[in-house]
Amino acid sequence: MSAPARSDRAVRLLRALRYEVADMNEDAHQYGDDPAADRRHRAHPVSPLATLTQLPALVVLGRLPVPVLAIDREGTIIFANEPFTRMLGHTTETVTAMKFDQIFSSMAATPSPVSAVHAHAEQIVTLRHADGFTVRAKMSKSALLRGDDPVTLTTFQDLTEQLWTEGS
Repeated sequence: MSAPARSDRAVRLLRALRYEVADMNEDAHQYGDDPAADRRHRAHPVSPLATLTQLPALVVLGRLPVPVLAIDREGTIIFANEPFTRMLGHTTETVTAMKFDQIFSSMAATPSPVSAVHAHAEQIVTLRHADGFTVRAKMSKSALLRGDDPVTLTTFQDLTEQLWTEGS
């Protein structure tokens, strides 16, 4: 490549770089110090499915409008979304500091809390509310179906008021 051609190419590269830096500065001004907004702006998914595949699972679980709870084999509450904590009258921090037997009333955690949840799937379970009364809710099957999964992930439908008015 001749010297004038190299020089012309270098000028084009510098111009392109200057435009790229200008775009970056404009993005920084537009999105401020919000790296998440910047990532969303730069990552243009090609389809709605691509958008879904990019969402982190905990974000999705946290945004679900139904109570969701995840428990590990030792009975540690590893995740509870806001509808679940509200159903029991606790904060998220309080619930995630609790153990299985502090939430579930009259459900033995044998041989493990995960197996107990599997055994009571699709049944009405009794939970402990922060104010001392019981909450009766239908518990779903775990989203993690294998018996050797280290975690169970279930949803709940609060039936307390309905069962109370029916006299059950």
